[in-house]
Amino acid sequence: MQSLTTLLIYMLTGSAIGVMALLTGISAVPLAGALIGAGIVSMSDQIEIAKWPTGTKTILQIAIGTVIGTGLTAESLKQLQMLWKPTMVITLTLVLTGIVVGLWSSRLLGGDPVISLLGAPPSGISGMGLVGAEFGVGVAVAALHAVRLITVLIILPVIVKLLTSSGLMNAQ
Repeated sequence: MQSLTTLLIYMLTGSAIGVMALLTGISAVPLAGALIGAGIVSMSDQIEIAKWPTGTKTILQIAIGTVIGTGLTAESLKQLQMLWKPTMVITLTLVLTGIVVGLWSSRLLGGDPVISLLGAPPSGISGMGLVGAEFGVGVAVAALHAVRLITVLIILPVIVKLLTSSGLMNAQ
């Protein structure tokens, strides 16, 4: 098992950058900040790569799922009943787009098609990283998703804020 000091360094760095990201006022940026902070420590080669105790990721995934799940309400269910058609169209479009973009980028840019196919769909780092691990490319797939997630978490809230404040998009 890894030293507690090493894990604390990762937790403190991720927490510090995540808290600093709060100052931006953008809703999901603390997650991106924590990801960047821990990633910098991991990529620095100054500290050994974190090896979390067995079950840690599962416990955190359950905790995050619980936090997100508490936001689902009876009103959410009513909205989903009305929005099931757009939900299906969006889901199908994203899956097909992920396949097309993955294959296209692999052929055009010469990358590994497995990494490209698993890295293109808009799903979570941990889920696609686990699927990628089954094919021996988990780290590369997780890296692609980390870059995508950080980019989306930073850019999209800013775009939405600009569009709603300029009147180009009606906030609901």
